[in-house]
Amino acid sequence: STPGLQRERSMLPRETILQTDEGPPVCLLTPCCHRAIIRILIVDTPTNQLPSPVPELAKLGSTQSVVDSNTSIDTRQRLCGMIDPNEYRQRAFVSRPDGCQIVHGDAQTVLASLPSDTYRCCVTSPPYWGLRDYGTLGQIGSEPSVDEYVDTLVQVFREVRRVLTPDGTLWLNLGDSYTSGNRAWRDSDRKNPARAMHYRPPTPKGLKPKDLVGVPWRVAFALQADGWFLRSDIIWHKPNCQPESVKDRPTRAHEYIFLLSASEKYYYDYDAIKEPGTNPAVCRNRRTVWTVPTQPYAEAHFATFPPELIEPCVLAGSAAGDQVLDPFFGSGTLGEVCLAKGRRFTGIEISEEYVALAKRRLKWED
Repeated sequence: STPGLQRERSMLPRETILQTDEGPPVCLLTPCCHRAIIRILIVDTPTNQLPSPVPELAKLGSTQSVVDSNTSIDTRQRLCGMIDPNEYRQRAFVSRPDGCQIVHGDAQTVLASLPSDTYRCCVTSPPYWGLRDYGTLGQIGSEPSVDEYVDTLVQVFREVRRVLTPDGTLWLNLGDSYTSGNRAWRDSDRKNPARAMHYRPPTPKGLKPKDLVGVPWRVAFALQADGWFLRSDIIWHKPNCQPESVKDRPTRAHEYIFLLSASEKYYYDYDAIKEPGTNPAVCRNRRTVWTVPTQPYAEAHFATFPPELIEPCVLAGSAAGDQVLDPFFGSGTLGEVCLAKGRRFTGIEISEEYVALAKRRLKWED
């Protein structure tokens, strides 16, 4: 009954349900970036009783207000659809939703058993070559040569392409490494105990000691040659990167996320991941440098996906209700994001320990 209320939800580029402590959701907040307008849809609740998810919301007053230069940077980011880090820390999923599953097993073997044309997108980070010893027999990343590692991933992602829908996408996070100088092991570090390894792969043919191997681009080009469309290289800038005891090169503070598609035409919701522009009243297309701090997870032995890093991948690569895949599920960050955003997911994980960890993280009851 509110005058001027717009109810065509299909026209809204981004939706956030605001929930009070009791009763049904009371309003729907969405930014209309190209017009710099916020629309609030009222549902049986007087305007003066609306909850305020951000302090500035209470100041907006009318159902249509322009975001101006006095609106805080944090609020502009959130109104453009960017993540609130507290969203995931405060959620509790006490039951296993329909269509969501965690499968214990080898990625390639489990993928072969999945039906074709099922998943709208895949968001994943396979073990990096020669960087971590996950203590699992036959683990990816322990291959004696980088070429074998690349070949293994090509085979895995060939199966991923089969199970994706024809308009599906792959969002692939990979880190790089340096040659070992033919050292056969690596000691732990006071600043980074997890770096210890009982094996080190030999220096790849054609490379020299201290060479950067270029693993992410080797994999990306191999996937491109295998039929994937290589659409974008995204820089994950880590402002709180691991310190390194080096004095002859810069400290690494980034990794890559490659966007690849199964077909020339594919699903990509650019509205869902717009970012604040230089003009504070206008949102713009997402850029290719994403600054996201790393986040430890208490029970995980190694660094995990930050939810803020993979949320844009999920939002751009799938719609609500779609199925999302992660063949290297780890501690379950993708599952957490999918459940928060109304997606279904399948996670594949070779480590029984991490399967149990992911279930505890999602608060699933067996």
